[in-house]
Amino acid sequence: MGIVAVSETSIGAGTTITTAAIAALAGTRGLTVAVVKLAQTGVRPGEPGELTEIERLAPGVATYEYARYPDALSPEAAARHTGDRPLRLTAVAKSVAALDTEFDLVLVAGTGSLLERFGPDGWTLAELAWSVQAPVLLVTGTGRDAPSHTALAAEALTARGVRLAGLVVGSWPHDPDLVARSNVADLESIVGRPLTGALPAGPGPDGFSTVARAGLDAAWGGDFDAAAFRDRADPTPAGTSITG
Repeated sequence: MGIVAVSETSIGAGTTITTAAIAALAGTRGLTVAVVKLAQTGVRPGEPGELTEIERLAPGVATYEYARYPDALSPEAAARHTGDRPLRLTAVAKSVAALDTEFDLVLVAGTGSLLERFGPDGWTLAELAWSVQAPVLLVTGTGRDAPSHTALAAEALTARGVRLAGLVVGSWPHDPDLVARSNVADLESIVGRPLTGALPAGPGPDGFSTVARAGLDAAWGGDFDAAAFRDRADPTPAGTSITG
């Protein structure tokens, strides 16, 4: 499957769970998987980070963390604040490309949203994706700003010549409100394709592969049906014309 970058459209959208779900399904198909966390911020040495959660939900996955900073800032700002050497795009791209020769699937998880800066030259996950010719899977939330954030991320990828691998709702509420339900059709319209998946908010470790299979479509080894999900979410009463 190669290299796939996974990025949130906004902080808290659900990249960790989505990455774990992809890794878990790939593992059930006998694929070897590596997950790279470029930079973990806001976590001190020895404390559990996002990779700890991915290892819990997708046992057997190989994980790599390239940098860790205690301050909850962008990686570039966090490195500057602590006086650490920032990550360099060329070195990171070389390392990720090397992993691609060892594993069937390499998932590269960003930090924060798509255009978080990793170095003083301004490189982001989008530039890394272009460097290693990897598509980006966007993970979006369900709030009122989700469509606009998704549109901005999609435009940034297009401007950089980076392919969109799909769009996943990373934390679908158990009781979605009108905003979340209305967003579904809007999000699909923005990216010009059906949703790639929708994962429930707060899934636990028990039966996680089942949750992952239901929440991701066939391209990722799952059973998610975008059309059926859209129909269930549609807040428009049957027979009601949107033009009145």
